[in-house]
Amino acid sequence: MSTATQDDTARRSTAGQEPIMTGRGLVKRYGHVTAINGADFDLYPGEVLAIVGDNGAGKSSLIKALTGALTPDEGTITLDGKEVKFHSPLEARRQGIETVYQTLAVAPALDIASNLFLGRERRRGGILGSLRLLDKKAMRAAARDELNSLGIATIQDISQPVETLSGGQRQAVAVARAAMFGSKVVIMDEPTAALGVRETGQVLELIKRISGRGLPVVLISHDMPAVFEVSDRIHVHRLGRRTGVVDPARVSMSDVVSFITGAQEIPADVDVTNRAPDVTHQGGAP
Repeated sequence: MSTATQDDTARRSTAGQEPIMTGRGLVKRYGHVTAINGADFDLYPGEVLAIVGDNGAGKSSLIKALTGALTPDEGTITLDGKEVKFHSPLEARRQGIETVYQTLAVAPALDIASNLFLGRERRRGGILGSLRLLDKKAMRAAARDELNSLGIATIQDISQPVETLSGGQRQAVAVARAAMFGSKVVIMDEPTAALGVRETGQVLELIKRISGRGLPVVLISHDMPAVFEVSDRIHVHRLGRRTGVVDPARVSMSDVVSFITGAQEIPADVDVTNRAPDVTHQGGAP
Protein backbone atom coordinates (compact mmCIF):
# COMPACT_ATOMS: atom_id res chain seq x y z
CA MET A 1 0.00 0.00 0.00
CA SER A 2 1.39 3.42 -0.94
CA THR A 3 2.10 6.09 1.69
CA ALA A 4 -0.70 8.26 0.28
CA THR A 5 -3.16 5.37 0.52
CA GLN A 6 -2.06 4.60 4.08
CA ASP A 7 -2.59 8.23 5.08
CA ASP A 8 -6.05 8.27 3.48
CA THR A 9 -6.98 5.08 5.32
CA ALA A 10 -5.80 6.55 8.64
CA ARG A 11 -7.82 9.70 8.07
CA ARG A 12 -10.94 7.68 7.30
CA SER A 13 -10.43 5.59 10.43
CA THR A 14 -10.21 8.68 12.68
CA ALA A 15 -12.89 10.70 10.91
CA GLY A 16 -15.71 8.65 12.41
CA GLN A 17 -14.32 8.62 15.94
CA GLU A 18 -16.23 10.11 18.83
CA PRO A 19 -14.41 12.08 21.53
CA ILE A 20 -13.40 10.06 24.57
CA MET A 21 -14.00 13.11 26.77
CA THR A 22 -15.99 16.30 26.25
CA GLY A 23 -16.98 19.45 28.08
CA ARG A 24 -19.96 21.55 27.00
CA GLY A 25 -20.89 25.03 28.20
CA LEU A 26 -18.74 24.83 31.33
CA VAL A 27 -19.04 27.82 33.65
CA LYS A 28 -17.29 28.58 36.93
CA ARG A 29 -17.77 31.83 38.83
CA TYR A 30 -16.03 33.16 41.90
CA GLY A 31 -18.21 36.06 42.96
CA HIS A 32 -17.95 38.67 40.22
CA VAL A 33 -15.05 36.84 38.54
CA THR A 34 -15.86 34.28 35.83
CA ALA A 35 -12.97 31.82 35.51
CA ILE A 36 -14.69 29.57 32.95
CA ASN A 37 -17.11 31.26 30.60
CA GLY A 38 -19.09 28.69 28.61
CA ALA A 39 -16.04 26.59 27.75
CA ASP A 40 -16.15 23.60 25.43
CA PHE A 41 -13.62 20.77 25.23
CA ASP A 42 -13.08 17.68 23.07
CA LEU A 43 -10.44 14.96 23.43
CA TYR A 44 -10.15 12.09 20.97
CA PRO A 45 -8.61 8.62 21.52
CA GLY A 46 -4.85 8.45 21.08
CA GLU A 47 -4.29 12.14 20.41
CA VAL A 48 -2.03 14.68 22.08
CA LEU A 49 -4.18 17.77 22.59
CA ALA A 50 -2.28 20.89 23.59
CA ILE A 51 -4.16 23.60 25.48
CA VAL A 52 -2.60 27.03 25.06
CA GLY A 53 -3.60 30.45 26.29
CA ASP A 54 -2.35 33.55 28.04
CA ASN A 55 -1.99 33.76 31.82
CA GLY A 56 -5.45 34.13 33.30
CA ALA A 57 -7.16 32.66 30.25
CA GLY A 58 -8.81 29.96 32.37
CA LYS A 59 -6.75 26.93 31.27
CA SER A 60 -6.07 25.72 34.80
CA SER A 61 -9.69 26.20 35.83
CA LEU A 62 -10.83 24.16 32.82
CA ILE A 63 -8.48 21.32 33.72
CA LYS A 64 -9.56 21.44 37.36
CA ALA A 65 -13.18 21.14 36.23
CA LEU A 66 -12.34 18.13 34.06
CA THR A 67 -10.43 16.39 36.87
CA GLY A 68 -12.71 17.04 39.83
CA ALA A 69 -10.59 19.69 41.53
CA LEU A 70 -13.51 22.11 41.14
CA THR A 71 -17.19 21.66 40.34
CA PRO A 72 -18.57 23.73 37.45
CA ASP A 73 -21.59 25.92 38.15
CA GLU A 74 -23.01 25.04 34.74
CA GLY A 75 -22.31 22.69 31.85
CA THR A 76 -21.73 18.99 31.33
CA ILE A 77 -18.73 16.65 31.11
CA THR A 78 -18.82 13.27 29.39
CA LEU A 79 -16.38 10.37 29.49
CA ASP A 80 -16.81 7.51 27.01
CA GLY A 81 -20.10 9.07 25.95
CA LYS A 82 -21.59 9.09 29.45
CA GLU A 83 -22.14 12.19 31.55
CA VAL A 84 -19.93 12.30 34.63
CA LYS A 85 -19.72 14.56 37.67
CA PHE A 86 -16.49 14.47 39.62
CA HIS A 87 -16.53 15.91 43.13
CA SER A 88 -12.84 15.28 43.78
CA PRO A 89 -9.65 14.34 41.89
CA LEU A 90 -9.89 10.91 43.54
CA GLU A 91 -13.20 10.27 41.78
CA ALA A 92 -11.61 11.25 38.45
CA ARG A 93 -8.66 8.93 39.11
CA ARG A 94 -11.07 6.07 39.77
CA GLN A 95 -12.47 6.70 36.28
CA GLY A 96 -8.99 6.43 34.73
CA ILE A 97 -8.03 10.13 34.56
CA GLU A 98 -4.51 10.85 35.78
CA THR A 99 -2.98 14.32 36.14
CA VAL A 100 0.69 15.30 36.32
CA TYR A 101 0.72 18.65 38.09
CA GLN A 102 3.40 21.30 37.68
CA THR A 103 4.34 20.73 41.34
CA LEU A 104 4.72 16.98 40.49
CA ALA A 105 3.19 15.84 43.83
CA VAL A 106 5.98 13.38 44.57
CA ALA A 107 7.25 12.33 48.01
CA PRO A 108 10.96 13.25 47.90
CA ALA A 109 12.04 11.02 50.78
CA LEU A 110 10.44 7.88 49.31
CA ASP A 111 12.05 5.72 46.65
CA ILE A 112 10.97 5.63 43.01
CA ALA A 113 8.81 2.51 43.29
CA SER A 114 7.02 3.87 46.37
CA ASN A 115 6.24 7.07 44.49
CA LEU A 116 4.83 5.19 41.51
CA PHE A 117 2.49 3.28 43.84
CA LEU A 118 1.74 6.22 46.15
CA GLY A 119 -1.81 5.72 47.40
CA ARG A 120 -2.06 2.42 45.50
CA GLU A 121 0.41 0.32 47.46
CA ARG A 122 0.38 -3.44 46.97
CA ARG A 123 0.07 -5.62 50.06
CA ARG A 124 1.66 -8.99 50.57
CA GLY A 125 -0.52 -12.07 50.40
CA GLY A 126 -1.77 -14.29 53.18
CA ILE A 127 -1.29 -13.46 56.82
CA LEU A 128 1.37 -10.90 55.96
CA GLY A 129 -1.20 -9.02 53.92
CA SER A 130 -3.60 -8.99 56.86
CA LEU A 131 -0.82 -7.29 58.79
CA ARG A 132 -0.79 -4.65 56.02
CA LEU A 133 2.81 -5.36 55.06
CA LEU A 134 3.81 -3.92 51.69
CA ASP A 135 4.96 -6.12 48.82
CA LYS A 136 8.01 -3.99 48.02
CA LYS A 137 9.54 -6.62 45.75
CA ALA A 138 6.47 -6.75 43.51
CA MET A 139 6.15 -2.95 43.42
CA ARG A 140 9.80 -2.52 42.45
CA ALA A 141 9.52 -5.13 39.71
CA ALA A 142 6.38 -3.49 38.30
CA ALA A 143 7.98 -0.04 38.56
CA ARG A 144 11.05 -1.22 36.67
CA ASP A 145 8.85 -2.79 33.96
CA GLU A 146 6.93 0.48 33.55
CA LEU A 147 10.07 2.60 33.29
CA ASN A 148 11.52 0.16 30.75
CA SER A 149 8.33 0.15 28.67
CA LEU A 150 8.45 3.95 28.51
CA GLY A 151 12.12 3.90 27.56
CA ILE A 152 13.25 5.74 30.70
CA ALA A 153 16.90 4.74 30.75
CA THR A 154 18.26 7.56 32.91
CA ILE A 155 17.03 5.93 36.15
CA GLN A 156 19.16 2.93 37.05
CA ASP A 157 18.39 2.29 40.73
CA ILE A 158 14.67 1.89 41.34
CA SER A 159 15.22 2.00 45.11
CA GLN A 160 16.88 5.43 45.25
CA PRO A 161 14.99 8.31 46.91
CA VAL A 162 13.30 10.72 44.53
CA GLU A 163 15.06 13.64 46.24
CA THR A 164 18.35 12.40 44.72
CA LEU A 165 17.00 12.69 41.15
CA SER A 166 17.35 15.57 38.70
CA GLY A 167 14.36 17.69 37.75
CA GLY A 168 13.89 15.77 34.52
CA GLN A 169 14.10 12.42 36.28
CA ARG A 170 11.50 13.51 38.86
CA GLN A 171 9.23 14.58 36.03
CA ALA A 172 9.76 11.17 34.41
CA VAL A 173 8.67 9.45 37.64
CA ALA A 174 5.49 11.55 37.80
CA VAL A 175 4.74 10.87 34.13
CA ALA A 176 5.39 7.13 34.56
CA ARG A 177 2.95 7.03 37.48
CA ALA A 178 0.26 8.68 35.35
CA ALA A 179 0.91 6.30 32.46
CA MET A 180 0.84 3.31 34.79
CA PHE A 181 -2.61 4.01 36.21
CA GLY A 182 -4.29 6.27 33.66
CA SER A 183 -6.61 4.03 31.69
CA LYS A 184 -8.60 6.77 29.91
CA VAL A 185 -6.80 10.15 29.95
CA VAL A 186 -3.45 11.58 31.03
CA ILE A 187 -3.28 15.33 31.70
CA MET A 188 0.05 17.15 32.03
CA ASP A 189 0.29 20.68 33.39
CA GLU A 190 3.45 22.47 32.15
CA PRO A 191 5.60 19.29 32.24
CA THR A 192 8.64 20.98 30.67
CA ALA A 193 8.65 24.08 32.88
CA ALA A 194 12.08 24.74 34.44
CA LEU A 195 13.69 21.86 32.53
CA GLY A 196 16.77 22.08 30.34
CA VAL A 197 16.78 21.30 26.64
CA ARG A 198 17.87 17.68 27.06
CA GLU A 199 15.41 16.93 29.87
CA THR A 200 12.61 18.62 27.94
CA GLY A 201 13.33 16.34 25.00
CA GLN A 202 13.12 13.30 27.26
CA VAL A 203 9.72 14.36 28.61
CA LEU A 204 8.40 14.96 25.09
CA GLU A 205 9.53 11.46 24.10
CA LEU A 206 7.56 10.10 27.06
CA ILE A 207 4.46 11.94 25.86
CA LYS A 208 4.86 10.40 22.40
CA ARG A 209 5.24 6.91 23.87
CA ILE A 210 2.14 7.31 26.03
CA SER A 211 0.00 8.48 23.12
CA GLY A 212 1.53 5.68 21.07
CA ARG A 213 -0.16 3.26 23.46
CA GLY A 214 -3.49 4.76 22.42
CA LEU A 215 -3.84 6.77 25.62
CA PRO A 216 -4.83 10.39 24.90
CA VAL A 217 -2.71 13.12 26.48
CA VAL A 218 -3.78 16.67 27.34
CA LEU A 219 -0.76 18.98 27.41
CA ILE A 220 -1.06 22.41 29.02
CA SER A 221 2.00 24.40 28.05
CA HIS A 222 3.48 27.80 27.22
CA ASP A 223 6.41 26.08 25.47
CA MET A 224 5.47 26.53 21.82
CA PRO A 225 8.30 24.43 20.34
CA ALA A 226 7.23 21.55 22.62
CA VAL A 227 3.57 22.03 21.68
CA PHE A 228 4.37 21.91 17.98
CA GLU A 229 6.65 18.88 18.36
CA VAL A 230 4.15 16.54 20.01
CA SER A 231 0.59 17.80 19.57
CA ASP A 232 -1.97 16.53 17.06
CA ARG A 233 -4.32 19.45 17.71
CA ILE A 234 -3.99 22.77 19.58
CA HIS A 235 -6.92 24.02 21.67
CA VAL A 236 -6.73 27.82 21.94
CA HIS A 237 -8.20 29.16 25.19
CA ARG A 238 -8.98 32.83 25.68
CA LEU A 239 -11.13 34.78 28.14
CA GLY A 240 -12.36 31.64 29.85
CA ARG A 241 -13.47 29.72 26.78
CA ARG A 242 -12.27 27.82 23.71
CA THR A 243 -11.91 30.10 20.71
CA GLY A 244 -11.03 27.26 18.35
CA VAL A 245 -8.79 24.27 17.69
CA VAL A 246 -6.05 24.26 15.06
CA ASP A 247 -3.92 21.65 13.33
CA PRO A 248 -0.22 22.41 14.07
CA ALA A 249 0.70 21.22 10.60
CA ARG A 250 -1.33 24.06 9.06
CA VAL A 251 -0.38 27.06 11.21
CA SER A 252 2.82 28.66 12.49
CA MET A 253 3.87 29.43 16.04
CA SER A 254 3.37 33.13 15.40
CA ASP A 255 -0.16 32.38 14.16
CA VAL A 256 -0.97 30.58 17.41
CA VAL A 257 0.43 33.45 19.49
CA SER A 258 -1.85 35.81 17.53
CA PHE A 259 -4.83 33.53 18.22
CA ILE A 260 -3.96 33.49 21.93
CA THR A 261 -3.76 37.27 22.24
CA GLY A 262 -6.75 37.95 20.04
CA ALA A 263 -4.69 39.87 17.50
CA GLN A 264 -5.97 37.45 14.87
CA GLU A 265 -9.13 35.39 14.67
CA ILE A 266 -8.77 31.72 13.79
CA PRO A 267 -9.55 31.35 10.07
CA ALA A 268 -12.28 28.85 9.23
CA ASP A 269 -9.99 26.90 6.92
CA VAL A 270 -7.56 25.99 9.74
CA ASP A 271 -10.12 25.53 12.52
CA VAL A 272 -10.45 21.79 13.21
CA THR A 273 -12.67 22.13 16.27
CA ASN A 274 -15.23 19.63 15.00
CA ARG A 275 -12.83 17.19 13.37
CA ALA A 276 -11.13 14.14 14.81
CA PRO A 277 -7.34 14.37 14.59
CA ASP A 278 -5.12 12.54 12.18
CA VAL A 279 -2.96 10.82 14.78
CA THR A 280 -0.60 9.51 12.14
CA HIS A 281 1.38 12.73 12.44
CA GLN A 282 3.07 14.34 15.44
CA GLY A 283 3.63 18.08 15.40
CA GLY A 284 3.47 20.72 12.75
CA ALA A 285 5.51 23.26 10.89
CA PRO A 286 7.62 25.73 12.87
